[in-house]
Amino acid sequence: MSFYDIRYLKTRSLTLNLENGSIEKPKHENFAGKSFRVLKNGSWGFFNGLVDDKTGLELAERNTLEGEVEIDESSYSGHYEMKQKINVDSIDIEEKVKLLKEIEKELKADYIVSVRISYLENIREFHYKNSFGDEVSYVVPRTGIAIQVVGKDTTLQFLSKRLFRAGGYEVVSGNEPFEMASDLVSKLKELLRALSPPSGRMPVLMDPSLGGVFIHEAFGHAVEADHLLRGASILRETGIKVGPEELYVYDDPLIEEFGFFPFDDEGVKARRKAVIEAGIFKEFLHSRETAKKMKGMPGNSRSQGVAEPLIRMSNTYIEEGDYSLDELLESVGNGVYLVGTRGGETNPATGYFQFSAQYGYLIINGEIGKMIRDVSLSGHTLEILKKIKVGKGLRFDPGFCGKAGQLVPVADGAPYTVVEAFVGGG
Repeated sequence: MSFYDIRYLKTRSLTLNLENGSIEKPKHENFAGKSFRVLKNGSWGFFNGLVDDKTGLELAERNTLEGEVEIDESSYSGHYEMKQKINVDSIDIEEKVKLLKEIEKELKADYIVSVRISYLENIREFHYKNSFGDEVSYVVPRTGIAIQVVGKDTTLQFLSKRLFRAGGYEVVSGNEPFEMASDLVSKLKELLRALSPPSGRMPVLMDPSLGGVFIHEAFGHAVEADHLLRGASILRETGIKVGPEELYVYDDPLIEEFGFFPFDDEGVKARRKAVIEAGIFKEFLHSRETAKKMKGMPGNSRSQGVAEPLIRMSNTYIEEGDYSLDELLESVGNGVYLVGTRGGETNPATGYFQFSAQYGYLIINGEIGKMIRDVSLSGHTLEILKKIKVGKGLRFDPGFCGKAGQLVPVADGAPYTVVEAFVGGG
């Protein structure tokens, strides 16, 4: 064999759900897994199982064929442990349930017909070694709360907010969950009487949540080098102009948001990647394999559990610009201000996307007007980026990103931004 690596992963998690006043049975999960990967005759062989190293490598080697794979041979070693300011194990489960019930008290209104609050904690302990002699390991906790509310008046409407970060119980122990709940109550009341949206091509002010999802979904996936090598990316090469000089986009696993990691699942030390700088597309996200093929830098391989590592984003964001919110509103003139996201779809091969916002507002003569509901925006990524205006107020939103059946924690970030897109009902 020309190369091998071994991953050993232990995770433990707790999930609590409070739905309409009732606590579901707490869900404790413990996982331990081991993954063996062998590169021989230009082909990968894989085996997953809790066996000794010698047996695992022999079984992985049996699965190799003939191929042309080569890998970047960068070497890294080290250990990292994220310290919890408040250890999740120091808080008993009754206290965690009490927190959910206290949040629920903030979600009382005659128009609210359903409430669901979820608490999540997860500790990931990762160990890696390979045939170069590298050994890396880390321990990273993740903690958070998600709130979903449904309201009924002339229509049924749904709103949600999430607070997930790398860290211990301190992530949820402050006022932020209660502020989220209070904001959901007031916004839902307004949303139940909101107007239908206008339609057509128009200026759109995106809040940080929607702007972050846009850069992750509409552009970020096209930056994953495996998409490029399969012919499934609108991007073909670095060094091309994709936006104005004020546009800077980064993917940074070292920011202590939900997508944080100190080493990737190929044992490569994490580093910030400059995706776009001064409007110029700078670099793809790479695995060891694509980095070798494209003369790039590895460090973006991640997996769910001990599945095969794939090229994935981490904390992907648009850097702050110079425009104030008032200046952005003035530049819109007449258009819409869209907030949050209910999901959507994008095709990294064609660049076309459509996202549904949680809600929005009309903008009339540079002033925010009445709320609108059931609104979406769509367009072509590269066309929209050409005219983007970047403001201030960078903020991250957490989520789980799916690819090839695997989910990994990520965060999307942006300040307020203005684009021109097609708006309609959605």
